[in-house]
Amino acid sequence: MTQHTDVVVVGGGQAGLAAGYHLRRRGLDFVILDAETAPGGSWQHMWESLHLFSPAEHSSLPGRLMPVQTGETYPDAGHVVDYLTDYEKRYDLPVAHGTRVNAVRPGGERLLVEADTGTWRARAVISATGTWTRPFIPAVPGREVFTGRQLHTVDYRSPADFADQRVVVVGGGNSGAQIAADLALDEHVEVTWVTQRPPRFLPDDIDGRALFDVATARRRALDAGRSDTGGVASLGDIVAVPPVRAARDAGLLTAKPMFARLTADGAWWADNSHTGADAVIWCTGFRPALSHLAPLNLRGPRGHVPTDGTRALGEPRLHLLGYGDWTGPASATLIGVGRTARDAAGEIAHLLHS
Repeated sequence: MTQHTDVVVVGGGQAGLAAGYHLRRRGLDFVILDAETAPGGSWQHMWESLHLFSPAEHSSLPGRLMPVQTGETYPDAGHVVDYLTDYEKRYDLPVAHGTRVNAVRPGGERLLVEADTGTWRARAVISATGTWTRPFIPAVPGREVFTGRQLHTVDYRSPADFADQRVVVVGGGNSGAQIAADLALDEHVEVTWVTQRPPRFLPDDIDGRALFDVATARRRALDAGRSDTGGVASLGDIVAVPPVRAARDAGLLTAKPMFARLTADGAWWADNSHTGADAVIWCTGFRPALSHLAPLNLRGPRGHVPTDGTRALGEPRLHLLGYGDWTGPASATLIGVGRTARDAAGEIAHLLHS
């Protein structure tokens, strides 16, 4: 079955919902196709101890403040899922859950969006699929011979799954530090934290509010032709959330340099030192989930689609939203995606009405 609409939004997480809010305000006909069977996007798959970097009032999508979570300064992932579920219902957004988009193709005057439930002919498309479904694991020697468990950030839930085990956590970003801290604070788990370079903790008083301001200031400087301030990366890599601070200050979060290879029973370093391991958790990041855009042949360096703001340079009817700073400053955050969603909806409205 083929259906017609002004705009198809691919992805119903925070970026897709923000896009829906602004498309509705512009009076456009649209549908949001989401592979998840329930609301909440990737937040419904996060580990149990995860909390936001910012208080609720600084973690909101456009039009609706996130309610405060009782007893928590920084809301947990479950609270975010509840908020996104309520947001979708409150604005009666047309989200088709359990609908996977396989391809977006040229179709003459319209783009063809091929989903497992049928095809949509759209005048414009917003891709908002994020990165969670494309975990990245580096090609480290010995991965194929290690006999323990190997997991990625997407697979981690709680220390209880690793009781009385030796765990190597790989990754010097926020997920690596938070998961290493989560495990290190549990007396039943032996943790070795491994990073490519010495970990850089942001000052303890910096949270998501400050990070958003820094990212925005960098974008404004670049747009104005001023020198690059370096943005968030100039401050550090790791937000010192309370569990990370607790583990760090207790001396439980000391990183070792990256090992040279894995063996059947653990990790070996270049100096011939060895650590036994029952599990390795790869907190090594993600890649943008853009396979559905392959038929458009737009991919550039590092798998990114070149854009002007959110608009794809090679296909003006396509916008990319929420993948990181290359699609708008802080656009992969709850508070940051609203601004870029507004801009994308405005450009699409102009295109369709011109």
